[in-house]
Amino acid sequence: MHAASPPRNTVAPETTSVLPLLALIVANAALAFGPWFVRLSDTGPVASAFWRITLAAPVLLAAALATGWRPSQKHEGGLSRGLWAMVALGGLCFDADLASWHLGILRTTLANATLFGNSATLMFPIYGFLIARAWPTRLQGIALALATAGAALLMGRSYQLDPRHLTGDLLCLLAGILYTGYFIVMARLRRTMAPLPALALSTLASVMPLLAFALLLGEKLFPTDWTPLIGLALVGQMIGQGLMIYALGRLPPLTVGLGLLTQPVIAGTVGWVVYDERLGLAELFGAVCVGVALVLVSRRARA
Repeated sequence: MHAASPPRNTVAPETTSVLPLLALIVANAALAFGPWFVRLSDTGPVASAFWRITLAAPVLLAAALATGWRPSQKHEGGLSRGLWAMVALGGLCFDADLASWHLGILRTTLANATLFGNSATLMFPIYGFLIARAWPTRLQGIALALATAGAALLMGRSYQLDPRHLTGDLLCLLAGILYTGYFIVMARLRRTMAPLPALALSTLASVMPLLAFALLLGEKLFPTDWTPLIGLALVGQMIGQGLMIYALGRLPPLTVGLGLLTQPVIAGTVGWVVYDERLGLAELFGAVCVGVALVLVSRRARA
């Protein structure tokens, strides 16, 4: 999950070098294992989200400091209260996203969790339509229709197989909506702050709310086995997210969109092999519809 970031107004490079393409492939493969680590963790789902952020935050902060940024450094307009409020809001959106996604992962298939968790790639352009007060293009309209049909098919099949899967699908879809909110806040925050410091600060702002939510739910906080949580932070947050940020902006949007399709494929394969989560023809068709919609939107999206 959580591979995409707000699209940029950049011209796609004419040629694709090997290194960004390799980074894209590895990033999507790493991110696809995130839901599995959540299931393997012996803490509560929100607690695993807390440790994912807490273990990764010092690394992100150290990376931001290594670029020369300092907390006392003056940005354009200075470190105003409004800027800190945006950082806090971004952290809260990311908190709610991770909490709902991790709760949903335990209630649906790994493939569905990854598909719906990545729906921000589709929803963020809808926000752009509203801000621009413009109708989507024909291609974008087709993408929205495909995504709606595919999501309805997946949810319908989930309910037929097990009503609990529908709850998980809805939680993961809510996570995609919340992640879209995080995109919007971070896009505005990046107008006055460099990407890495903004990411580090919003990550730090996510730590305490996730801890409070996990305690409020009465979840087990400290694990017996730290391996899944370390894997979640290292593989999902640091390697996956880090390589994805590197690949974005260095590859054409269509290439990034196609790369995104590897996530539900890998997650679905893990679910099939480990948990015997077999996909029927209807579910496969619904997944293809959502995947094609992601590609079409990635091809046309602009910040």
